[in-house]
Amino acid sequence: AADGVGEAVSAADGVGEVTSAAAGAADVTSGTAAAAALTPDSAATLTDGIEYIPLPPVPFAGGVDPSTLTALGEPSLASLGLAGYSPVGLVQMALESIHVYLDLPWYGSIALATIILRLLLFPVVIIAQRNAAKLANVSPQMQVLQLKMTEARQAGDQLQVARYTNELVLFMKEKNVNPIKSMLVPLAQAPVFISMFVGLRRCATLPVMSMATGGALWFTDLTVADPYYLLPVMTSITMYLTIQLGTEVGRMQAAGETARIMFTVMRFMPIIFFPFMINFPAAVLCYWFTTNIMSLSQAMILKVPVIRDFFNIPVLVKHNPDNLPMTKEQNKKSTVQAAKDAWKNFQVTRQLQDRQRYDEVRFAKAGTAPIVRTYKYDPTITSKTKAKRNSIISTKATIKQ
Repeated sequence: AADGVGEAVSAADGVGEVTSAAAGAADVTSGTAAAAALTPDSAATLTDGIEYIPLPPVPFAGGVDPSTLTALGEPSLASLGLAGYSPVGLVQMALESIHVYLDLPWYGSIALATIILRLLLFPVVIIAQRNAAKLANVSPQMQVLQLKMTEARQAGDQLQVARYTNELVLFMKEKNVNPIKSMLVPLAQAPVFISMFVGLRRCATLPVMSMATGGALWFTDLTVADPYYLLPVMTSITMYLTIQLGTEVGRMQAAGETARIMFTVMRFMPIIFFPFMINFPAAVLCYWFTTNIMSLSQAMILKVPVIRDFFNIPVLVKHNPDNLPMTKEQNKKSTVQAAKDAWKNFQVTRQLQDRQRYDEVRFAKAGTAPIVRTYKYDPTITSKTKAKRNSIISTKATIKQ
């Protein structure tokens, strides 16, 4: 009996499957018939308003877009948000080009880029050296005029100040010298230094991962500070030597307490910057050290007489300190006393300028503003009142008579 019941159930399942199959066949038949009944116009009507659905993107191998890789297989700086068209970005672009196309490590690319930039600025150095030599050679005559101008300014004699200033300008024009030309090198190097400094620091702080292995010797990771402080020490020493060589000519061509204080402060700049250098990335100090080496090399090369003759740089004349009035006077003063004198000279100059500005304002108001009352009462009105009173008294006296 049980077997009979099971066979009956199996037979019922078979009937259900046949029924489902028949229903499926009916659906397919109806779908085919509906599809056959569709015309091009009706099909276009059904797809109206449906946008194109693109295929899902296929992920890149390793998650990196091959189009953003350089020839070395590294992500380009542009793909990391660097190497734009600002001065900083152009410097980063140049560094990356040297690194990729010359297949140099990052420290070599930084050093080579620094050498190229300094060579491009070398003509400016030659112009500044010529002007510095000319200024140093005519410094005795200039110091005489500058000393007279300082004394006239301290005495408050504007006429003499203008006279000696005019004589100094004519003298410099005659000798073809200009103190502003001595600032050409700092003015030209400042934008380059700032762009390289900021560009390398941004690459290190992002960081550019290839820079983590782009160093050498003990500073293999250019994205972090030098753990042994050797790069900061080397940079500070070369900076001091560069300043010392640069101030040798500067002391000869400059005069005045302000120049003396400036040269004294410059000697302490390596010590002042050292606490900051120890926290800079190695990439920044690699550039800074290289540019200091270039400055030292240029200063040493331009001391050779043959090279100076080749670049038409005048020979420096060694003057007797007794013939330099301002230098002789400064040697008698300490640095503190020189600073006090410079501050006093600055105050006197500012007072004279304020007085001159006040006189100009008063003169301008005198022609447009109303007349300023400088008396307690109007003498005209008082005279009329007295005359009227006197006339009344005289009239009364006449009537009495």
